[in-house]
Amino acid sequence: MSASEYHPRQAAYDLKKLRGKDLVDTIGKSHRYETSAEGLRMLAASGILREKVLKPALRNCNLQAPASQSGNPVDRHYANLRHEIRQLLETLNIAA
Repeated sequence: MSASEYHPRQAAYDLKKLRGKDLVDTIGKSHRYETSAEGLRMLAASGILREKVLKPALRNCNLQAPASQSGNPVDRHYANLRHEIRQLLETLNIAA
């Protein structure tokens, strides 16, 4: 989503969710916000998890190539993750 597609109503919704999860707080009585150290860690961790783990695993979810037993441990973890995601999608009746 580009910045031109992100409307104030969506920003208000996202901000309300972040405030509800105690990831951001208002600065005094202003309309400005700041994140706590714990909130910043949580936001960074969720971004890294999404970009570095979930997206690559979901992108390759339909690949049926098994990880070799003598291969890279990271490849085996991704293969296991792909397998588990595939089973989850089938359980939820989302997978075709």
